[in-house]
Amino acid sequence: MKTIAALQALVTATPSDAEPSDAELDAIDTEMPLILADVALLDAEIMTIDRTPNELDEQRIRRARRRVLAARRDLANRAATLALPGGAA
Repeated sequence: MKTIAALQALVTATPSDAEPSDAELDAIDTEMPLILADVALLDAEIMTIDRTPNELDEQRIRRARRRVLAARRDLANRAATLALPGGAA
């Protein structure tokens, strides 16, 4: 009978890779308004997948799109202000 041996190193993650770093958690926290706006837009679009959208559905989708755009704008403006020396815009 032949023995089987692994030819490569293990692929499992090391314990230090199991949790996100503080910097990653801060980045997620900074982007959370955009993430929530995207989720709201997806929810509004999913509700109309199997039927023709009525006026209320169209308003809900437009409102959700505006929230996504506003969240993206705020995130871009925040990144631009942090990139400038002295915090001046």
